[in-house]
Amino acid sequence: MGANENKIRLAARPRMGVNGDPVSTATIFSPAKINLFLAITGRQADGFHGLVSVVAPVAFGDTLHVRHRSQEPGAGCREAEFTLGCDDPDLPTDESNLVLRAARAFAKATGWRGEVNFRLEKRIPVSAGLGGGSSNAVAALRALNGIAGKPLDAARLAELAAELGSDCPLFLHDGPVVMRGRGERVEPLPAQAAARLRGRRVLIFKPGFGISTAWAYAKMAAEVPRHYLPAADAEARLAMWIEADELTEPPPAEELLFNGMESVVYAKFLALPTLLDVLHEEFGLAARMSGSGSACFTLLQPDSPVAAITARIRELWGSGTFVTDTQIS
Repeated sequence: MGANENKIRLAARPRMGVNGDPVSTATIFSPAKINLFLAITGRQADGFHGLVSVVAPVAFGDTLHVRHRSQEPGAGCREAEFTLGCDDPDLPTDESNLVLRAARAFAKATGWRGEVNFRLEKRIPVSAGLGGGSSNAVAALRALNGIAGKPLDAARLAELAAELGSDCPLFLHDGPVVMRGRGERVEPLPAQAAARLRGRRVLIFKPGFGISTAWAYAKMAAEVPRHYLPAADAEARLAMWIEADELTEPPPAEELLFNGMESVVYAKFLALPTLLDVLHEEFGLAARMSGSGSACFTLLQPDSPVAAITARIRELWGSGTFVTDTQIS
C-alpha cells in the first residue's frame, strides 16, 4: 500500500443516516506541489506545450472530507449525486470545480451510483502554480475509488486523472516525480535522487495577485522560441543532476532549480524577481517560481532565519502575503 492510500481515512464502520441508509466518511489530505525543475520544450502536435519537470508534493495542503450515503435498494437506476461545500467563500463550488468534475468523470467511467457530499478545507492559494485544483480532483478520484471498491486500477485511474488536467496524474504518486509530455507521462524520480529532496524544508510564499496559466503559455507561444528549452537539452540537464548520485558528495537540490516560465512572467510581474533577488542578496537563498506562478518558494537550511525572511517578504509584498513553512514529501 502506497503512502497516498494511507492518507485516506475511512470510517471504521458505516453509520446510519437519517433515513436509515448506511453512511460512510473519508478524510483525504490534498497536498500542494512545487516545480523544482520546469523546462517548457515547445508546442506539441496536439497544441499543448511539452515539458520536462521535476515536481514534488509538500506537507502543506487542503483537506477533503467525503460523506457517502448508499442509495436504498432498487435505486440503482438513479444517477450519482454529488455536492460540494468549501470554507473559502470565494472558491466556486459549482460544476466548474475540479472536485465535482472528477466525481462526474469517475461515475461515467465506472457506472457507479451513490450520493456523496464533499467538503473542502481550502488552504492552497488559487492561481498560484501550486496545483491546488488538480490535487483536489485527484483526492476526489481516490476517495470515490476506495468507496466503490476500487473498480479502477492504477493505470485507468492515471488515464482519468490526465483527462481532468495536465497536473493531475502527479498527485497519484507519494513523492517527487518527473513529468513529461503535457504532464500526463509521470514516473517516480530515482530513489537516490528523490532522497536528496525528501524532507527538505521549504518556504512557500505568494503575493496578493495570481497569474493565469493560460496567459503565460500564450505569451510564451507568441514569443517563440526564446522561452523554450529543447527537450534534449532539458533531459541532459536533468540527467546530469540525477546521475551525480554516483559522486561522493552529490549536488544539493539547489543545483536542480530551474523554471523556464520565469522569463515571460517576470517581464510583466516585476515584484517577483525583485523579491527573489533580495532574498538571494540578503539571505543567500536560491528562490524560484513554482509552475506559472505567482507563488514562489525557497529551500531552507536548518539555520535559516525564517522569521526574518518572512518579515522581509511581507515588507516587500504586503502584510497579507501568504507564507507557509513546510517540507518536501
